[in-house]
Amino acid sequence: MGRPMQFDAEVAVETAMGVFWRNGYAATTPQALTTELGIGKGSLYNTFGSKHNLFVLSMARYSGWRTEFLSENFSSIAPVRLQLREAVRVLTGYGDHDRGCLLVNASAELGCTDQAVAEVAGSLFARVEDAFREAIQRGQRDGELNAARDAAADACALLTMVIGTSLLLKARTDHERVLRSIDATIEGL
Repeated sequence: MGRPMQFDAEVAVETAMGVFWRNGYAATTPQALTTELGIGKGSLYNTFGSKHNLFVLSMARYSGWRTEFLSENFSSIAPVRLQLREAVRVLTGYGDHDRGCLLVNASAELGCTDQAVAEVAGSLFARVEDAFREAIQRGQRDGELNAARDAAADACALLTMVIGTSLLLKARTDHERVLRSIDATIEGL
């Protein structure tokens, strides 16, 4: 019988998420993970199976984290335009960090070759787009947003903006330029 696990696997997944988010998948070595997690390689592989599996679990945790944020953000009493602006800001990391979105980064790095990455990212992107569409439709019903516009097309455009803005911020594009673009897009709704 093996020794009992001496660490919290959920905390380890969250910590690994930060490592992958900061470094990307390819640049994150098993050694970097074990150092950050404070565990041995045996514990890493016995608990998570592989670096890739830990990466997928980290992406799933990130996706859950973003989904929780969207639910809270869009259930607030703030005007829809402010909710949308906050969603774009948080999803891209604007003003908080220059890492972009973990799933945008993972998609750019591995999305064409890694089905698990494509599935986790695609699922989150669909949830983001749905949340945007529902918020836009609510804003249209309440008279805050232009009811003549196609809410589904606008939601898709906002998702595209989140993905593009995330990459721009990761490339250290001027934040004021990015903010002007975010504001102009949301004001156009």
